[in-house]
Amino acid sequence: MMKTQGNPRLLVVDDDRKLAGLIRDYLTPMGYDVELRHNGPEGLAEALASPYEAVILDVMMPGMDGFAVLRELRKKSDVPVLMLTALGDEADRIVGLEIGADDYLPKTFSSRELLARLRAVTRRSRLRVSEEEDGLRELTAGSLRLCEDTHTAVLGDNVLDLTTLEFAILAALLKSKGRVKTRERLIEEVSERRFDVFDRSIDVHVSSLRRKLGDDAKNPRFIRTIRGIGYSLHEPETSDFSQS
Repeated sequence: MMKTQGNPRLLVVDDDRKLAGLIRDYLTPMGYDVELRHNGPEGLAEALASPYEAVILDVMMPGMDGFAVLRELRKKSDVPVLMLTALGDEADRIVGLEIGADDYLPKTFSSRELLARLRAVTRRSRLRVSEEEDGLRELTAGSLRLCEDTHTAVLGDNVLDLTTLEFAILAALLKSKGRVKTRERLIEEVSERRFDVFDRSIDVHVSSLRRKLGDDAKNPRFIRTIRGIGYSLHEPETSDFSQS
């Protein structure tokens, strides 16, 4: 397909040719150049061979499913991935998020929801790249600032008194600001730093963090509970997810 210079490029990997075509037909007038692949191996090869703004990836595909594609893709690329699931099953969502998906949509999505989710994941990706290119070492969300070099966390003008584990959890959430972190993924990341954290004990540490941030669990400014999955840290003024 001829690419229009400057247009963001998207890759749709879905064995449902009709749905993939509909996605292309909807997103093209929105200013996107859309490539289609209809099986896992071809989709993976294309995603690794060319630069894309994002990949829209179906879960249920014969031979090589979306989870397998994502696992291989994440070994070499951090391109934003929006996963499509036919069943909308919670287990599928958790698996996808754990192995590196940026967001997910059930195949009952509306075109407006698809566009909104797509714009959200690409916006977050651009912000992360910009911060890396600028050499920023400080992680921020509103008035919350965390510096790993000095191991300090500041809220407004107040230095927070965090335990080493609380600091590690907060850093992990800030690095994925706006994205869902499953409990399992949080445990895995802090365990890599030789902490001993298991199962729901992560909830206790998050509860302590919330208290020190002045967060109300029912109406949080920063750390939100994603029911049945884990946590997400947002800028105080955003409201992308339902709160529990």
